[in-house]
Amino acid sequence: MIIESCRLVNFRNYDTLELQLDKGINLFYGENAQGKTNILEALYLCGTTKSHRGAKDREMIRFDQEEAHIQMNVRRKDIPCRIDMHLKKNASKGIAVNQVPIRKASQLLGIARFVFFSPEDLSIVKMGPAGRRRFLDMELCQLNSLYLHHLGSYNRTLLQRNKLLKDISFRPDLLSTLDLWDEQLVKYGSLLISLREEFIGMLNKLIGPIHASLSGGREQLVLGYEKNTDAASFADRLYKEREKDLRYKTTGIGPHRDDISFSDKDTDLRRFGSQGQQRTVALSLKLSEIELVKKVSSDVPILLLDDVLSELDSGRQKFLLESIRDTQTLLTATGTDYFENKTFHIDRLFYVKDGKCQEEKNG
Repeated sequence: MIIESCRLVNFRNYDTLELQLDKGINLFYGENAQGKTNILEALYLCGTTKSHRGAKDREMIRFDQEEAHIQMNVRRKDIPCRIDMHLKKNASKGIAVNQVPIRKASQLLGIARFVFFSPEDLSIVKMGPAGRRRFLDMELCQLNSLYLHHLGSYNRTLLQRNKLLKDISFRPDLLSTLDLWDEQLVKYGSLLISLREEFIGMLNKLIGPIHASLSGGREQLVLGYEKNTDAASFADRLYKEREKDLRYKTTGIGPHRDDISFSDKDTDLRRFGSQGQQRTVALSLKLSEIELVKKVSSDVPILLLDDVLSELDSGRQKFLLESIRDTQTLLTATGTDYFENKTFHIDRLFYVKDGKCQEEKNG
């Protein structure tokens, strides 16, 4: 699976940009705030319908413009595919695959699979549970179209239930309608719990050997799925906590309160891991994501590395770069110094400045 080319129109700080990409390592370099990350964001958005930054469509459209367009040409197992995405300030985005409009995001997922690694991801171990749930959702949505459907249904139901909890304080007669939303919340939430449990189990089998190699065999990393509730007891717990939910006007039980743990033997690395240990865990997590996508899809994902090398020490840099030799990679950096006099080869080199991207002769 590779991206062969892309075209951006009125996306972020780009007026028009056309790129031909190599199947190997593509390096985009330049000073900060010039538009390097915007290229990675556009491609990730075009493949997943979501910004890795959590940005809304209108925020990604160039200033003073009403629409933006992204075109991405992908080749998967020697089969070409064109994805077009139109972002609109005052309407839902439009998506077409091979120039045929699609209605559901699930029809897009799987055409191009990404693993995105940014400096923020290095903090996944010590950040709050919301960041770790976002990691779960982003990866599972790419791997399983059913998860995307269930997650959307769950989030809409949760939003409606929370609104109802607020409305009941003004209109007690609405209390009888709460059972309907509880039933829907349990239905979709139980499916999310099951899929998350399966995902963590698969990831655990891959991450152990990778982390052992990264830590020189000193650490034995185990991921844990900290469920807020089991699927079997979800309905009972939701009912028992109803009075509390009505008092606080929000839903306290469900997979929207889940978390992931990272343990070395009996040590919780979220609380007691050093910065070096936590960064090693984050790197192990990303590398095991790549292996999991390979296993599930029988294809190699596209790797997007956003200025990550500057945040890693030389040992972790070397391990990461050696691990991605068979993976198409789009890499951003502020300079090319690291790659000079190295055995690691850059296949295509681009200089980015003020919303312009110019290919340079490499070597």
